Amino acid sequence: MPENYLDVNRALWDTRTATHVNSEFYDVASFKAGRNSLNEIELALLGDVRGKKILHLQCHFGQDTLSLARMGADVTGADLSEVAIAQAKQLAGELQVNARFICCNVLELDKYLDDQFDIVFCSYGVIGWHPDLNAFTSIVSRFLKPGGEFYLIEFHPFIWMYDNNQEKIAYAYFNRGPIVEVEEGTYADRNAPIKNNSYTWNHPLSDTISSLLNNGLELTDFQEYDYSPYNIFKNMTQEGSKYRLKGLEGMLPLVFSVKAVKKQMYT
Repeated sequence: MPENYLDVNRALWDTRTATHVNSEFYDVASFKAGRNSLNEIELALLGDVRGKKILHLQCHFGQDTLSLARMGADVTGADLSEVAIAQAKQLAGELQVNARFICCNVLELDKYLDDQFDIVFCSYGVIGWHPDLNAFTSIVSRFLKPGGEFYLIEFHPFIWMYDNNQEKIAYAYFNRGPIVEVEEGTYADRNAPIKNNSYTWNHPLSDTISSLLNNGLELTDFQEYDYSPYNIFKNMTQEGSKYRLKGLEGMLPLVFSVKAVKKQMYT
């Protein structure tokens, strides 16, 4: 494993954040005006979060964290990027929404936080930044109360097998080590004048499920979706708020979701 992969990926997200905050994709103006940034998938899974204590891992600059807080939850967000966390705190202050934000490698969150939560939540572009899902899920389990719920909404590993033009299979479905790329632009603005290296890892669904079982989490719901709520891949068609690969509409899984519950006796 490259020793500096965290530094490389942190630099990427630091650079991206300024572009994202000003992008149409994140549409901060409408968010400030009251828009909930959460999508239909996660809203249906989470249900009523009023009074729930929620840990949001890899929260970026905080829109989803603050959306949960607006829904009545007591929310803590954590992210690797100092720039993103600074923006999250600024946004929370401007909107006068009460949420706590922590900047750290989420795999070391136990060095910065000693607490347990009703819900651990993360979504869209999370697990691919981790070489070892067991390490990630052990953190999830550490911060869940017994009986607490873990929600993961994530892009399907099948889609990460494609090249960046979604034209051919370029990568293994299984974790064969780091995928090292030069990222030009960003999913929120493909023409943004930024360029960064990145390290990511593909994880088959079996890795996700095994990591839950290995860390005292019982899978209670699993779904696959034939669309993405975000237009982040090339050559997509749109149907309302749903995006699919052109020519392959309805044929491929683009997103999956997991609900898992921490066993009462697991420590």
